[in-house]
Amino acid sequence: MSETPTLAEEFASGKVLLIDKPLHWTSFDAVNRIKAMLKHRLGLKKIKVGHAGTLDPLATGLLIICTGKMTRSIDSFQSLEKEYTGTFFLGATTPSSDLETQPDRQFPTDHITGGMTSEVTRQFTGKIQQVPPLFSAKKIEGKRAYSHAREGSDMVLKANEVEISEFTITRFELPDVDFRVVCSKGTYIRALARDFGEALQSGAYLKALRRTRIGQFSVDQAMSMEQISEKIKAPL
Repeated sequence: MSETPTLAEEFASGKVLLIDKPLHWTSFDAVNRIKAMLKHRLGLKKIKVGHAGTLDPLATGLLIICTGKMTRSIDSFQSLEKEYTGTFFLGATTPSSDLETQPDRQFPTDHITGGMTSEVTRQFTGKIQQVPPLFSAKKIEGKRAYSHAREGSDMVLKANEVEISEFTITRFELPDVDFRVVCSKGTYIRALARDFGEALQSGAYLKALRRTRIGQFSVDQAMSMEQISEKIKAPL
């Protein structure tokens, strides 16, 4: 009769961890913290750990982290559709299209109605061309786009085709507009905020974002960093 594998053996063989990423953590912060737990508590000195799709520091929600042999599945997880909920702030823009940078321009919102916002979502449903925000991790000339942005560059990135299968407004209370989006890999919700504001003849930036689903995986199934720490029996 075979012995039950130890926790270390399970992680080395390969596990898929569903994490509810905290606000202000980078995706690599979560990966590095889990890798450190596995190394120092379970003695796994050379284990592979990676995430299946970056989630911005100012976003919370579902992050898939793979260990051991399951890191081979990262590409397949990254290709799955994503679901997000969040809040757009209407009437202003920021260079980063979110709260990483301060508002730089103000716009009128008196003409905007709840019905108008719902109507405009139709423009962004289906396959669309989307220009990624300059404050993004895309590589341009060997550097991340956000590095160019922080150096003051005003370059415009090439548009990519993405697909938004669902885009609904769930609360209208100016200047805040809550939304739910289901979209393909490569969709930038910050870019959607920017374009949504322009379509309303105003401006907008992303005020809050939460990833609630990746394919069949729901954030309701995810563990907090405290819970994963307890699972690995390692202090944060």
